[in-house]
Amino acid sequence: MEKIDANSPESRSADLVAENIAALKALFPELLSERIVDGLPTVTINVDVLKGLVGDATVTDAEEKYGLNWHGKRRARQLALTPSAGTLRPCRDESVDWDTTQNLMIEGDNLEVLKLLQRSYAGKVKLIYIDPPYNTGSDFVYPDNFQDNIKNYLELTGQIEGGQQIASNTESSGRFHTEWMNMMYPRLKAAWSLLRSDGFLIASVDDVELANLKTLMSDLYGEENFVSVLVFDRNRKNDAKLVSVGHEYMIVFAKDRSLLKDLDVKLRSPKEGVDEVRSLFEQLRREHKDDWVRVAQGIKAFYSSIDPDDLRYPLTRFTFVDERGPYRIDGDPSWPGGGGPRYDVPHNLNGRPCKVPSRGWVWPTYVRMKEEIDAGNIVFGVDEKTIPSVRRNLFEKDEQVMRSVVFSYAQKASQDFAALFDGRMVFQNPKSYLDIQRLVEYYSKPGDLILDFFAGSGTTGHGAMLASQSGAKSRRYILVQLPEPLDADNREQALAAELCDQLGRPRNIAELTKERLRRAGTRVRASSPLFPVDTGFRVFKLDSSNIRAWNPNRDDLNGSLLENLEHIQPGRTDEDVLYEILLKLGLDLCVPIERRSVTRASSAQTISGKSTETAFTVHSIGGGVLMACLDASITVADSEPLAIGIVEWHKSLAPAGDTTCIFRDSAFENDVAKSNLAAILEQHGIKQVRSL
Repeated sequence: MEKIDANSPESRSADLVAENIAALKALFPELLSERIVDGLPTVTINVDVLKGLVGDATVTDAEEKYGLNWHGKRRARQLALTPSAGTLRPCRDESVDWDTTQNLMIEGDNLEVLKLLQRSYAGKVKLIYIDPPYNTGSDFVYPDNFQDNIKNYLELTGQIEGGQQIASNTESSGRFHTEWMNMMYPRLKAAWSLLRSDGFLIASVDDVELANLKTLMSDLYGEENFVSVLVFDRNRKNDAKLVSVGHEYMIVFAKDRSLLKDLDVKLRSPKEGVDEVRSLFEQLRREHKDDWVRVAQGIKAFYSSIDPDDLRYPLTRFTFVDERGPYRIDGDPSWPGGGGPRYDVPHNLNGRPCKVPSRGWVWPTYVRMKEEIDAGNIVFGVDEKTIPSVRRNLFEKDEQVMRSVVFSYAQKASQDFAALFDGRMVFQNPKSYLDIQRLVEYYSKPGDLILDFFAGSGTTGHGAMLASQSGAKSRRYILVQLPEPLDADNREQALAAELCDQLGRPRNIAELTKERLRRAGTRVRASSPLFPVDTGFRVFKLDSSNIRAWNPNRDDLNGSLLENLEHIQPGRTDEDVLYEILLKLGLDLCVPIERRSVTRASSAQTISGKSTETAFTVHSIGGGVLMACLDASITVADSEPLAIGIVEWHKSLAPAGDTTCIFRDSAFENDVAKSNLAAILEQHGIKQVRSL
């Protein structure tokens, strides 16, 4: 039985450096060699061999080259590649719909969290959206010390006395841009490996760091993967004396733009839900025999927040219907033929009737008009309020394609955000959740995974829930937010601190993120009776590993030895340990977990669905891919019934791949108990047996 300790690979996040070295060694074994440096084995690259491998290409380490450079870049790169020894501890009492949700809200330093997510979520995220703290010369959190991010996190959250809570980034420091770049580089690098091959990363930024951030992203991701810079009207002006800037930017990169081209990917705003609404519309028409008032009332029962006159299909505005759809006779003399039937043309995205020019449509008949629409010769506006027009050239694109300069719903979103908190603006200038909803709809599909590791007020989670309203399958989200302390004496933070006090929660931003998700989820559920939306989330908090590291007290070595007989940190629960195992073995943190009881030697040797004081608790994760028993005591007599019980359950689960089985090392009475249990499991095909 192999033991997992603090030095085992399973006790840390993915080692990206080791993976890179292994990849190079597999491709070019002659390129790498090992030698001893300061008593430790070190891998070195033979530059002469590299030159031979790349032929005429130039290999150089010269400083004079095109690119972005700043003080600390090398250390920032090293920090991004340094594995994490932390873990994420589950918090059921702060979560919503723990047993069913597929969403995550993680509290902690996002760099450390990104490293911990590598094994479980590498290559699985479709869209990353971030709105990092802008470099305005004011204070911002995330002052990495390049040594111990867990310690850094604890210092920032006030859990270590004498630590610095925030780091100033003022112009007087002489490192106005450097501090911000050192903060962003390792996070952007760590996030990139989480993206799917067809994924996108979008970063919001203002004028101050736009040029630096775009160059940094090109340096990390390749300039060939740059997609665009979106310009968003923030609907608020600043007090600049020369130019009042009211917009911000979103830099868009694709993980592999050439792949998108090969796959002929065409990004369009989705038409999710249209088929469902059309089906409902036709059903109500048949039931009510084209009584439009009753049809409208029927649809309103499903869409309670929508005015019957403002639905996806024309209803009360038309008094007649035939095989072509609803119509009216308005007697408009400008209409060819002196006032014939007026058929609405539904907008190609939302199905609502488009605004019609006063002179009528260009083509006099419905059939002719539809032919032109089907041929792609009509350009629709962003919604039905814009008059459609005839396409003037082949390069003119429909407004369903994301515009490079986009109007923002910031003002409405701010008002709605305040309404969530009973009229209190607990966040200053929150991002528009309607803007994020549009981005999520545009760059992802139902069932896709969305990540935001600067979660702030939780706007991305809110937008993802709204984007899931019209589909049969919800988009998933992972949000990460540092529990940055709130100061009740700060005028801009006073309302937020007061709300935390009222909720009985610590005064920090992460608590507001969670509360916003709870309140927004309640609203989304109320407005989406037709399509169920996953409005829950599991809360996890960053902490040091549950596996105790050897850290002896030199003044009391005997005491240190006794303490380290138990390899689990004191105060940690079985669930804490279980989710660290999931994380380090690369399983989804929302994977299904079953629990059953296996009776001890003093009782019948079967698995039952009811726990008793004489029973072991056994966990099955992912349908038997991982099985764990973390009970504190396993005697020699217990080892056989426990092993047989696990084997019987494992057979009924019949997992497709190999199964790993894990136990507490300190639980075994002696080596006999351990070897007996491992031998029985191996005889029945469970060969990967580990202890910690």
